[in-house]
Amino acid sequence: MDLYFKLFEVLFPVFFVVGIGYYLGKKNPRFNTDFITTFASKIGSPGLIFYSLTSTGVTFAIITDYFVYAIICISLFALVGVLYLALAGRDFIRELPPILLPNTGNMGLPICLFAYGSLGLGGGATFASIIMLLHFTVGVLLASNKFDFKILINNAPIYAIIVSVVIIYLELEPPQFLVNTAMLLAYSTIFLVLMSLGIALTKLKITSFTNSLISSILRVVIGPVIGFLVIKYFDLSGIVAGVILIQSSMPSAVLNYLIGSMYSPKKIANNIAGTIVLSTLISFITIPIVVFIALKYFI
Repeated sequence: MDLYFKLFEVLFPVFFVVGIGYYLGKKNPRFNTDFITTFASKIGSPGLIFYSLTSTGVTFAIITDYFVYAIICISLFALVGVLYLALAGRDFIRELPPILLPNTGNMGLPICLFAYGSLGLGGGATFASIIMLLHFTVGVLLASNKFDFKILINNAPIYAIIVSVVIIYLELEPPQFLVNTAMLLAYSTIFLVLMSLGIALTKLKITSFTNSLISSILRVVIGPVIGFLVIKYFDLSGIVAGVILIQSSMPSAVLNYLIGSMYSPKKIANNIAGTIVLSTLISFITIPIVVFIALKYFI
């Protein structure tokens, strides 16, 4: 019974805040999320990354390990996605990102935090940082068939990742005032991005239900299977295994649509939007199962 209470404690805050956003989006279809997007991308996310990586006990060895596990997971996501999209006669380049890049930031990070505390936040942030790097490199490359170096240069979270990794590698102690500031930014960002996810669900539309459904199933069902295979192959246990499983199980990231709408044809962007909506809705069923397994076997 204690496990079920723990599961409720982990998931209720996340789904509740997403629900607030959904309610606000339904109540006011013109609800403007520009502030949230600007704050999260320019200020909040860098603060969240800095705090999560430098103040939660993450070491350079842990970062290196998570990097290896994340890259293997992502490579397997890519393999499954390319095979399906190619066999279905779809654009296996531009439509790959929603299968390839899960929502490890908006949803995965708070779930890791509530499930495993500060160590879960640190591990989840390491995994999420890798996904974020891929959004602005591989994601842009796939969406546009070309790489835009300016986007990488103008992306504030990238600098937060670099600074954090340098601090960890040199084993430096960041000033307490900076840690306190980053902590406030981190928790405010978690709330705002979860709420914006709920708002986004009221705006994104499904144009091709069958295609979106299959892509969504690949993301939220095959995703945790791949995560579990990586856990078994490397014989992982404890928090590391739990974080890998949770982050591999997340639905498609909203950022896939934002990048797709900037660089891909409208039809492709609409397909991506459909996958984001359906995978998120399905994840309300699959995530409790995944988190239950994580809390039961990887604690």
